[in-house]
Amino acid sequence: MASSSVRAPRIVLLPSAGMGHLAPFGRLAAALSSSAHACDVSLVTFLPTASSAESAHLESLFAALPAVRRIDVRLPPLDTSDFAGADPFYAHYEAARRATPLLLPPLLAAAHADALVADISLASVAVPLARELHLPCYVFFTASATMFSFYAYFPTYLDAAGNGDADVPGVGRVPRSWFPQALHDRGNLFTQQFLANGRSLPRADGLLVNSFDALEPEAVAALQSGTVVPGFPPVFTVGPLTPVTREPSAEEVPANYTTWLDAQPERSVVYVSFGSRKALAPEQLGELAGGLEASGFRFLWVVKGAVVDRDDGADLGELLGEGFLERVQGRGMVTKAWVEQGDVLKHPAVGLFLSHCGWNSLTEAVASGVPVLAWPRFADQRVNAGVVARAGAGAWAEAWSWEGEEGVVKAEEIAETVRSVMADETLRTKAATVRDAAARAVAGGGTSYRSLAELVRRCATVIYSP
Repeated sequence: MASSSVRAPRIVLLPSAGMGHLAPFGRLAAALSSSAHACDVSLVTFLPTASSAESAHLESLFAALPAVRRIDVRLPPLDTSDFAGADPFYAHYEAARRATPLLLPPLLAAAHADALVADISLASVAVPLARELHLPCYVFFTASATMFSFYAYFPTYLDAAGNGDADVPGVGRVPRSWFPQALHDRGNLFTQQFLANGRSLPRADGLLVNSFDALEPEAVAALQSGTVVPGFPPVFTVGPLTPVTREPSAEEVPANYTTWLDAQPERSVVYVSFGSRKALAPEQLGELAGGLEASGFRFLWVVKGAVVDRDDGADLGELLGEGFLERVQGRGMVTKAWVEQGDVLKHPAVGLFLSHCGWNSLTEAVASGVPVLAWPRFADQRVNAGVVARAGAGAWAEAWSWEGEEGVVKAEEIAETVRSVMADETLRTKAATVRDAAARAVAGGGTSYRSLAELVRRCATVIYSP
């Protein structure tokens, strides 16, 4: 008689550049390697990273997740003459795309991988490579299901000579003004990557998205039913993935925000952060400072002064104008230092999150029940702002400009909007309802928990022995 046993599936995760991609992969690694799912997980890291924030995050992530194996891949130098002036993160995507077919096969063999989970930005090279290796390949889309539906539909839109709004089947209209800025230029490096990756999705074994059914029911249903793209592989909603509890690395100088927040009244603080990916223009930065000052509310503001953090050498006084820090002393805490955003959003003193609408930030806000004042700036952020506004978890001042558009949002308008949203009790109640739905999704038996369990089941290998 032959006996059989089921061992933990060995899953290799292949993230891409930028905290919007790297952080969800770390959270997925934590979920898969937890006692609930008990997978053997390896996480590929492309070096050098595009930013110091990524490097520091990786160091503390692996310290917090000793069961997750680290696989470093050293990227060869990239000739950027064909796309001079490209966004440094898009250039990093391209370097990883070109290196993956050459460098990944021996690493997958050494890891004895049962399955590969690749970032969306690497899908067009990872999916065919995995097929050559007879390895199941899943693609992880780290943002919203609504944006994923647009991503998947975009090749069809262009093939039909689309040049206006995109009507995504089963989801609805995505205005052209919401498209990521780079997509308006068909010759842009990002557009080329976007198209190639979108076309590769039907050949994947499955697709993961960091969202949950109750947050985006129409988009999830359209993706899972094949309405967006006929013949789509299975779609697994696995969010909102929980941030990994970690200590700051040696590169991350922590701000003393906890002590300051502890001294503030409940729901009295506006938390302001525009993420790690972009920086506000100097004039807009000054108007935001004036708006926060004029709002009358307490605020914790994490300031970013440059696109790539290694280039961010300006001090706060220089960025925000003479006398600002002195005028708001005590009522406002302003920092460029490291902040654990998940902890900030869970703090009872925080009553509003003024956010750029990066998906990591929105999922953290949703999971914490903190209302969002959406000010999208770049890429998928207008689509994401639409998601959070439709769900009732935030308010979006749609007329506010974003990167590449003319116009500066003035301090008076910012102050008035902050005051209005902070006073909106209906919004606060709805945000709490969405928070509860998020908690149910990831709890045992919830929709996201079941999706992740099904993914693990598909990756599991049965070992037979005499």
